[in-house]
Amino acid sequence: MRLTDRTPALCEALATRLPALGWMMATAESCTGGLIAGACTDLSGSSNWFERGFVTYSNEAKVELLGVDAAHIAAHGAVSEVVARAMAFGAVRHSRARVAVAVTGVAGPTGGSVDKPVGTVWFGYCVDGQLASEQCRFDGDREAVRAATVEHALAGLLARLLA
Repeated sequence: MRLTDRTPALCEALATRLPALGWMMATAESCTGGLIAGACTDLSGSSNWFERGFVTYSNEAKVELLGVDAAHIAAHGAVSEVVARAMAFGAVRHSRARVAVAVTGVAGPTGGSVDKPVGTVWFGYCVDGQLASEQCRFDGDREAVRAATVEHALAGLLARLLA
């Protein structure tokens, strides 16, 4: 998997900011399958600020590992704001991290719908107890959507840590 050119710099920035705060981070990933955690841990010394990653590709994994309410998945689908927020909250709750980023989306080329076309991704952030979320739509093939998702997740978390 080829990530974007900005990804290593974003990880470096997190490697500076998180230890300065004395915080650790966790990830909760669906459509990226662990790529965010992989990008973070590619950096030597990441154990100083990266606590753990959850790859919760199935709905059952979201429920069992992160505590996402199955009723929310049934009502809104796995690719939804409520699920992304619950994933981020669950990643913090089930770890020693103080911050988390979560992603759930449709990387394609299959799986899209009229309401949630390929490239639709929901992001959830939990930073020191504060939840936030946002939706993006990325163009391109599966690799491009996943790479853009990794970059956006890291950039979004960093922006919240610097705010």
